[in-house]
Amino acid sequence: MKNNTVDAFSATDIFSSDFMIGNVGAPFVMGLAVGYFAKKMLLITLFLSGAAIVLLFVGEYYGIAEISDINLQHAANTATDAAKQSGDFLVKRLSGITSKGVSAAGGFFVGLKLG
Repeated sequence: MKNNTVDAFSATDIFSSDFMIGNVGAPFVMGLAVGYFAKKMLLITLFLSGAAIVLLFVGEYYGIAEISDINLQHAANTATDAAKQSGDFLVKRLSGITSKGVSAAGGFFVGLKLG
């Protein structure tokens, strides 16, 4: 009888280790991993995009290609909008993991900071 009382109490006790790990710890770690991965992928994408732009500038210098500043700015704006939508999607998806969604979203932002 005491075992059932303890189990029922630990399921409703917000400071119990079972509650904290399941509702705070695990979603935080998942958000941390997703944020860390997202920042690393963003950095790799920025590196490769910068290399491509430099190659285009070199090609323009040697007369191989012609680059319009307006088209270059439009491409940069499109890429920025895609990155914003991707980040919003990840935070929205992580927020749905727990009832409050705070720990997963917090982990995501910590992962972005660490990455």
